[in-house]
Amino acid sequence: MIVGLPQRTTLQDALQRARDNAPYLALAMQVLPELTDLLAAENLEAALEYVGGAGEGADNVRQKLRREKRAMALTLAIGDLAGQLSLTDVITRLSDFADRALDEALADIYATRYPDAPVEGFAIIGLGKHGSRELNYSSDIDPIFLYDPDKIPVRGREEPSDASRRIGQQLVEALNSRDADGYVFRVDMRLRPSPEVSPVALPVEAAISYYESSALAWEQAAFIRSRSAAGDPILGRYFLETINPFIWRRSLDYGAIRNIGSVTAQIRDHYAAGQKFGPGFDLKRGRGGIRETEFYAQMHQLIFGGRQPDLRVPATRDALAALVKAGRIDGDKARVLSEAYELYRVIEHRLQMVNDQQTHSLPDAAADLDRVARLHGLEAGQALLDLLAPHVEAVGRIYDDLIEPEDDARLPVDEEKLAAVIAGKNLLEADSFLQAIKRWRSGKVTALRSAAAQESFEAILPDLVDAIATAPNSTKALARLDSLIDKLPTAINFFRILEARPALLEKLGQILSHAPVLADALSRRAELFDGLIDATALDLPPSVAELAEQFARTEPGDDYQMLLDRVRARVGEKRFALGVQLIEGQHDALQISAGYARVAEAAIQVLTDATIAEFEEVHGKIADARLLILALGRLGGGALTHASDLDLIFLFAGDHSAESDGKRPLGGTQYFNRLTARIVTALSVPTAAGPLYEVDTRLRPSGTQGPLAVTLESFYKYQRENAWTWEHMALTRARPVYGDRADRAELEQEICAILRTEREPEELRKAVRKMRLDIVEHKPPKGPLDTKLMEGGLVDWEFIIHFLQLKTGEALHPQLGQAVRALVAAGHLGEDMVTAHELMTRLLVALRLMSPDCDYPPETSRALIAKAAGQESWDALLDGYDKARQCVIEEWNRHLRSDPDEILGDII
Repeated sequence: MIVGLPQRTTLQDALQRARDNAPYLALAMQVLPELTDLLAAENLEAALEYVGGAGEGADNVRQKLRREKRAMALTLAIGDLAGQLSLTDVITRLSDFADRALDEALADIYATRYPDAPVEGFAIIGLGKHGSRELNYSSDIDPIFLYDPDKIPVRGREEPSDASRRIGQQLVEALNSRDADGYVFRVDMRLRPSPEVSPVALPVEAAISYYESSALAWEQAAFIRSRSAAGDPILGRYFLETINPFIWRRSLDYGAIRNIGSVTAQIRDHYAAGQKFGPGFDLKRGRGGIRETEFYAQMHQLIFGGRQPDLRVPATRDALAALVKAGRIDGDKARVLSEAYELYRVIEHRLQMVNDQQTHSLPDAAADLDRVARLHGLEAGQALLDLLAPHVEAVGRIYDDLIEPEDDARLPVDEEKLAAVIAGKNLLEADSFLQAIKRWRSGKVTALRSAAAQESFEAILPDLVDAIATAPNSTKALARLDSLIDKLPTAINFFRILEARPALLEKLGQILSHAPVLADALSRRAELFDGLIDATALDLPPSVAELAEQFARTEPGDDYQMLLDRVRARVGEKRFALGVQLIEGQHDALQISAGYARVAEAAIQVLTDATIAEFEEVHGKIADARLLILALGRLGGGALTHASDLDLIFLFAGDHSAESDGKRPLGGTQYFNRLTARIVTALSVPTAAGPLYEVDTRLRPSGTQGPLAVTLESFYKYQRENAWTWEHMALTRARPVYGDRADRAELEQEICAILRTEREPEELRKAVRKMRLDIVEHKPPKGPLDTKLMEGGLVDWEFIIHFLQLKTGEALHPQLGQAVRALVAAGHLGEDMVTAHELMTRLLVALRLMSPDCDYPPETSRALIAKAAGQESWDALLDGYDKARQCVIEEWNRHLRSDPDEILGDII
């Protein structure tokens, strides 16, 4: 129970307090004696039912709504004062009544103007507290009126614009005007675009165009609390679904967040008289008041809601709870804010019950403050101040910590000062740094041509200088930063992210110093950096099922092409974050390798599902036919690097001679080969969001000469009768990653049976050696650290494992770590082969990011690579690497040499 909320008491007690302290409620009791009697008889349920019929017998809809509103106002007030209706009860009932009032008034206008026309073509979007179903006791409603020129009814020569204007004006007047029965709701139309010049109702496409191109930051925040409240629901939903990307941006402009923070300063300055706590304090706009509680939730929603749809909740207390659940804000702070908000809103209602005025300020006069306090059940005004004071101070502190004071002095840093700072850092490339800054300031760099881009650049420049100057390899970091800025279409958001999250500067320095692959990705998609604002970005990816659920999330109105973009963006973020985790030493490189594989597998599942659905729209389905995807290579083994492609085989179960049932039917074989081609395209073709994966299908039966997809029966037959030894070696790492569970289980069993086929050891040995010779001839090592292709490297290690798997029929695990441990346990290999595999695999994962040319990396990156490989130093890494290779060479010579005098070096 929140201290200060009304304790449950009798309705009679509440009626007496209302008579004594609230002239508006006292008058309502006189006007509504039957309702007052029901309340005096402690029958709140009957009173609420009375409200629904209070408008019976009215002369028209306008009179009906006014009478219902007055009855509702009295009933809700007394139930609230007695503690028998919660804040949620009150604000929800008021908001729902506002919806109904708008609908009934609009229907009445249509019936009068266009008797035979359905109520369509005119929609009402609720914003503010109406949009979030949190209406005040005496609140304005803040609607936006929209119309569809093709559907709105017209009379005679009336234009749709004229019809919409008249409907809108009549609707405002129907609710807003006062008569003997009062009014329904005050209507404030100032939240529509450019209210001083725009018509009362806007064409829906013009409104969409405005919000997509010209809207201000506060308008983005306003639409957090938006919904289709009344009128044509189809039109309302269409509008909100279309502008959804404007509200919830995956790549947020941090300038918008800064602007929202500046709104607070403007409010505090404009309402300066209501900032000091005490009599006259503005409970809504004052420091630590209602508005700052709402802004706290909304600013976090804007930052994270583009990526987490669960945070897109309009009501303030619900938003705070959702942010806590998602780990985005501190739970104790959220509790303080939520409890304060509820108390504020209750006291705000007391202020408004006195005279039905939309006021938010505590009275200045002591007698008036005492009246509000007594209405709430307190003895005097000082008790009310004492009740509110700790909440106001706590909320103010929390919000002050969130916003940074606006710095008006965003002037360029003097070049002499920059030179002094750079010189003080002992930066080797000081002259180059100063020349780069001059060029960035010249106006010739595309990303920095606009005034906004220059402003964001200057704001972060001193910190950027420090980050680059203190980076592990400042020379490389500067060169890559220069290249990154050159490639960006605009640098505004990139620099504003750094400004908003200074801790990211150190990560940027690490990326630019050590990871050319990540730096290049960043130059193509600067929004990849957005994902690092969240601490969970440095967590390993969750399960494949959870990742698939994240990747598959769509926005209203998304189509297949949009899903392709979304999956690419989300996969790119995950892969980028995994790379950052590696260079920051957050996780073991083997765990990161497994994380890359889970991300790829989830992408396969989501894009395959979507492609099948898209394909079936045209070609239908084939009864009892099912697609399977078999992963081989590193994906089959569940251990990818940043640069890995996907080795896939596509199979299908069912009658290959059957025909699909769609608009354009296809025979079974043609159906699945066309579908497979679409899936490969979905996985590989670059879109506006960038590339995804290279897909290699050459391991399918008959290689590039064979069809893309074959039946399970054909696959089994080929593998038993026609496959080469190298194809069975590849099959040792085969793992189904898509398909019906039963089909996948059957496929795994059949593969195991094929691999356990008895083989003549010497023939197997010769085939494995020949395959290694072919690789030596066609694919020599790229550099001294080509841990795959060097003598005694991972290829030789894998060949030994696969040879023993096929020779013995044992250890048939697609995951190589499990396979080698099983072979060691069976006595076929020495324990050192486990260590060799782990060291070289870790090194491979690190080099793919930090030295993709397989040459020796810069001195500044060597310790980091050694750490990623699980070694204490670069020298220890080289020593361990040599020992690992020697171990592999020895095992090769033990198992695969053809005569006692041959050694592996004779082959390599």
